[in-house]
Amino acid sequence: MDRTLGRGGPAVSPLGYGAFKIGRNAGVKYASPYDLPDEVTAARLLNGVLDMGIRLIDTAPAYGTSEQRIGRAIAHRRSEFVLSTKAGERFEGGRSSWDFSGPAIERSAEESLRRLRTDAVDLLLLHSDGRDIEIQREETGAVAALCHLKRRGLARRIGLSGKTPEGARSALAWADVLMVEYHPRDRSHEGVIAEAAARGVGVLVKKPLGSGRLDPGEAIRFVLGNPGVCAGVVSSLSLAHLRENLAGAGANL
Repeated sequence: MDRTLGRGGPAVSPLGYGAFKIGRNAGVKYASPYDLPDEVTAARLLNGVLDMGIRLIDTAPAYGTSEQRIGRAIAHRRSEFVLSTKAGERFEGGRSSWDFSGPAIERSAEESLRRLRTDAVDLLLLHSDGRDIEIQREETGAVAALCHLKRRGLARRIGLSGKTPEGARSALAWADVLMVEYHPRDRSHEGVIAEAAARGVGVLVKKPLGSGRLDPGEAIRFVLGNPGVCAGVVSSLSLAHLRENLAGAGANL
């Protein structure tokens, strides 16, 4: 059963697809290494994700060629899914770099739209480097740029993909959606998840499987069992594994 991504937000499937692995395999934190799929395999995977009923796709400029591949493979199915991307971090030449100035955030969003072959994204998140609160304090910086992009209609909802409960709590003042890490081994965001739900702010959970280190069924049931969570975002290069994750979520779907 679909869930609403915050008050007045779009309907999303309880599990979303994180498109990291189709575009990048360097500098990763997953338990096991993996090869990048070729173009045909990536397109088959993305279409298969939509065919099985997953209605949320999450990507970022820092995910290598992920945005381009999404644009090429499923832009023609844009009405079928909620599209989330990020701004602030880039990954080029095997290294990440960050720029949270207002012009950089707007330029990043416009470039993402071109790569994704869409006129607007449903969700645009700040891709924090860990300095969650400092990033938000710049009066003419990242948050102001996100709000401007929302007014322009290029991002329908905005928010923070952060690393700290304090940063997430600070973002409640302006964000439509928070993306936080949450699973049985890391419950540090549990309080702010409840606060977000009370304020009508949507919550997406990244790394619900602890970067592949947790039992999928147990972890997914734990994450989706929290009433403040709208969806968990999982990444895989196997449609069979994704189906197992869906089945493992059980009644929470």
